[in-house]
Amino acid sequence: MKAYLEPEEVQRLEQAAEYLRDRLLVRLLWRLGCRISEVLAIGVDEIDFDQGTVTIEHLKVRLKLSCPQCGTRLSRTARFCPGCGSRVEKAVSEELEHRRKRTLPVDRDTLEMLRDYIRQGGPLDDGGPRLLFGISRGHAWHIIRECAQRAGLGDLVNPETGEVRGISPHRLRDAHAIHAIKVDDSTDSVRLLQEMLGHKSIVTTMKYRKVSGEELKVWSERIWAQSQN
Repeated sequence: MKAYLEPEEVQRLEQAAEYLRDRLLVRLLWRLGCRISEVLAIGVDEIDFDQGTVTIEHLKVRLKLSCPQCGTRLSRTARFCPGCGSRVEKAVSEELEHRRKRTLPVDRDTLEMLRDYIRQGGPLDDGGPRLLFGISRGHAWHIIRECAQRAGLGDLVNPETGEVRGISPHRLRDAHAIHAIKVDDSTDSVRLLQEMLGHKSIVTTMKYRKVSGEELKVWSERIWAQSQN
């Protein structure tokens, strides 16, 4: 049983999608390496077709809001500070606007798919921000699992725990990272991958070197080649 999806298997997953929306969902999860919550939060206005980029809001970051007057911790909906009673709506609003974002490159084929999808009226328009998908996290998981079944792709195994797990949106993020490491596992490449994935610590990104198996394989081949000289 395999630990991760290969690029050709992701291609089969995409081809198994019945609708352009579902193909695009698979494509963005794979090509951008984003979390499912980040992909579902992408709005049409966050796609720059001229520059070939998309802006991703890092939704996993945990903001610690505090009163600018007395330092008391605040909730995201706070209007008044529970410590000193000061009005804090503006401070909370400004802090929320500083959520960490990252701008990611988008390949030409995916940009064209985005153009077609938007041209066909795919994005949800409910009077608020015009989101690309407008579907729930659960619905997105269901789409990926159905595509995997139609593509005949089996379960994967966690290489650290041995736990068997089905193909899910996060497995496409894993596939992106492992593919990148196998193509180039240099320090500079790993740091760029860290930026792409939005990891706060490079230690988190480095785990993909272990999963890919390439680092250990190259090391082993090198030491045995030297021992034969």
